[in-house]
Amino acid sequence: MIIFTRLLVLSLLLASGAFAKFQEFDDDSDDVAEYDDNDFAEFEDAADEGPTARPPSQHTPEKEEENDDEDDEEATVELEGQEEFEEDTEGQEGDADAEPYDDEEFENYDDRMDTGTPNKIKDPITIVDVPAHLQNSWESYYMEILMVTGLLAYIMNYIIGKNKNSRLAHAWFNSHRELLESNFSLVGDDGTNKDPVSTGKLNQENEHIYNLWCSGRLCCEGMLIQLKFIKRQDLLNVLARMMRPVCDQVQVKVTMNEEDMDTYVFAVGTRKTLIRLQKEMQDLSEFCSDKPKSAAKMGLPESMATLSEMGEVTDGIMDTKMVHYLTLYSDKIESIQFSDQFSGPKIMQEEGQPLKLPETKKTLLFTFNVPGSGNASVKDMEALLPLMNMVIYSIDKVRKFRLNREGKQKADKNRARVEENFLKLTHVQRQEAAQTRREEKKRAEKERIMNEEDPDKQRRLEEAVQRREQKKMDKKQMKMKQIKVKAM
Repeated sequence: MIIFTRLLVLSLLLASGAFAKFQEFDDDSDDVAEYDDNDFAEFEDAADEGPTARPPSQHTPEKEEENDDEDDEEATVELEGQEEFEEDTEGQEGDADAEPYDDEEFENYDDRMDTGTPNKIKDPITIVDVPAHLQNSWESYYMEILMVTGLLAYIMNYIIGKNKNSRLAHAWFNSHRELLESNFSLVGDDGTNKDPVSTGKLNQENEHIYNLWCSGRLCCEGMLIQLKFIKRQDLLNVLARMMRPVCDQVQVKVTMNEEDMDTYVFAVGTRKTLIRLQKEMQDLSEFCSDKPKSAAKMGLPESMATLSEMGEVTDGIMDTKMVHYLTLYSDKIESIQFSDQFSGPKIMQEEGQPLKLPETKKTLLFTFNVPGSGNASVKDMEALLPLMNMVIYSIDKVRKFRLNREGKQKADKNRARVEENFLKLTHVQRQEAAQTRREEKKRAEKERIMNEEDPDKQRRLEEAVQRREQKKMDKKQMKMKQIKVKAM
């Protein structure tokens, strides 16, 4: 009976708890539906409505008995879960209704909206300046302007310099033409015709060099005159000449006949020029080994000196008229060279000395400086006429001058000495060249024998080569025996 009563009470408690739970869930579902229909209702009515009173919380019944542990635990667990669910629901409703609107919650909200979504209308319009190199102005083309200006300056300088050189050359020729035509039958041959023809004009080699060939005179094969002007047509050369001034030059080269000039080497001119020529010219370096001697004792200026193979030559060439020319026109005379061994500058070869002596000719070489220090005029070119008279006089002087017997013997000894020294220097090279020629000849014979298709003919050629070699060996042995017999 007691047990039945306990079960009845327990069932009633469970039924009442389930009904209360269903009723609360129904109320909560209505509140949630209203909340979903108007999500922002609490923000709109927050200022008008006050805090709502919380519904009374339900209390769990007390534990009736502690004896039946299993039944009490199940009831307690179920009631505790129900109470937690009710507390959570009430807490959410209480937070939404009881808490007032907080202004500080949306602090700096407008600033974040402004920074998050920038307003393009409020951005200021910035105008960028165009770079200087993209602007359409004269300053953008300064490099082109400088290049065009330099090109125009070069062209103008080329035209002006070329015309000036041409004017100076024709001025010289017009002033010397009568003298040249009176001493030479042919003046101005350009070499284009088979037969020599007198053209009567200068031959232009380039913009600053003019040539004139004259021939048809006794005691000389011909005379070549070169007018070497400054490169006035070259702007760079003009600028360099401002730093180191130079002057125009007239060079006269006379080729004498073999029988009309004796054997000697002689030079006169400024000391500085003679030192340079002694190092550069082949004949002066071999036959005039002494240093340039001063010509003051002969009445020449101190700036001038002489180079001579023998003292007899200096005394014979430097007569009164020659000294007069040298003294009066010393500022225009750079050098005068008389040589029967003239071969030009020294031959500088990379692979040893030349095997043969250079070809020599009997030559008179004159070098004159045009006054003006690079700023020559027409009058300066005409002032060179007395120097051409000196050239004509020197030709006749050299033809008449002859060495005495002692001088002639000394000159021959000097030339033999030079030739012997040259042969000694080139002896080894000549032997190597001869050996090379012999080896090439033997190689050619072997190739000819190998290329022969007929065996009998090939055998006969080999026997002929062997016989020649045997004869050479026999001759060498005979010479060795004769040398031994003579030694005994």
